[in-house]
Amino acid sequence: MTWSQMQPLLAEAGQETLIMVGWSTLIAVAGGLPLGILLVLTDKGGLLQNVLVNRVIGQIVNIARSLPFIILMVALMSFTRWITGTTIGSSAAIVPLAIGGIPFFARLVETAVREVDHGLVEAVQAMGGNTWTVVRKVLVPEALPSLIASTTTTVIALIGYSAMAGTVGGGGLGDLAVRYGYQRFDTGLMWVTVAVLAVAISAIQLAGDFAARALHRRGAGSSAAPALRLLRPGKPAPADVGKVA
Repeated sequence: MTWSQMQPLLAEAGQETLIMVGWSTLIAVAGGLPLGILLVLTDKGGLLQNVLVNRVIGQIVNIARSLPFIILMVALMSFTRWITGTTIGSSAAIVPLAIGGIPFFARLVETAVREVDHGLVEAVQAMGGNTWTVVRKVLVPEALPSLIASTTTTVIALIGYSAMAGTVGGGGLGDLAVRYGYQRFDTGLMWVTVAVLAVAISAIQLAGDFAARALHRRGAGSSAAPALRLLRPGKPAPADVGKVA
């Protein structure tokens, strides 16, 4: 197959992969972020300590993460058909991609939030801050560079998952590689598809690393900023003039 013949196929498959990964990433972040924070808050010594809830959520996350994606996708076929009306195509692949991405991202969020200095949490609590204030003013802002890195890792993992979805008609670059590279023995197109995936993953990783480093540098030396804003002293009283010792 010539390059001119490959181009429209690669463009269409790339667009399908972009749609699948984009939507599934948004859903994974929206679901995994609060879930990961909840795992930290309900853990022993957390602000909302509840060992039972923590263990139940933790076990659900562990079970979901332990399933190979190809098995998860097959197991969710009935649910996917109920949501999208089909089990084939990029729109159908979004459902298992998102469900597989939520627990993956949740564990990364949990790790990132645990790295936040507990002294900042105690400082905000000492000033009367509630749990929501601690999450909004301390946990999320302080963990933001790590959260960006976690999102990058999740996007790359979902690209790999989307390629696997192509083996069962999920569409995208993986489906293109299977249909033409494997079934039609077009090794040239298969290796071009592999190269496109490699370039895309490298670009995403570089962009994510740059964003995380930029946020880390901006926050360097001011990690206590949220607490300092709450603990900012009031205006000092004017010195007494002519006060006799």
